[in-house]
Amino acid sequence: MKVWRHFHKAPIRVLHISKRRNLLQLKRSMIKIKIALAQEKAETKAMLSTYKRYTKRAASAEEMRIANQQFIDILKGLGIGVVAILPFAPITIPLMIKIARLVGVEILPSSMLTDKKNNVSKDD
Repeated sequence: MKVWRHFHKAPIRVLHISKRRNLLQLKRSMIKIKIALAQEKAETKAMLSTYKRYTKRAASAEEMRIANQQFIDILKGLGIGVVAILPFAPITIPLMIKIARLVGVEILPSSMLTDKKNNVSKDD
């Protein structure tokens, strides 16, 4: 009888563990997105203040380069946002990202990218 109970409880335990693991993974992903969006918000505020200073002829060329790069990131985010409202977006967005990387184009904003280059250099 103990053997039957063991076989009966084990799959339930495995389901509980996998459910908990998936929930934690989802929470981690949502925290990463929250951090990326907070970074994007701060960079956009800095971009707007740089453009404001540019209208008063007080911004340097380096500040304008950084602000223009942030503007490009905003346009990239808008492009992904337009695709996100289309049907089958969970399938098409990762496919578009993969194909764009194969071609050599990055369509994700800089705050959404993982720093693989920085992680490699830190390990060395």
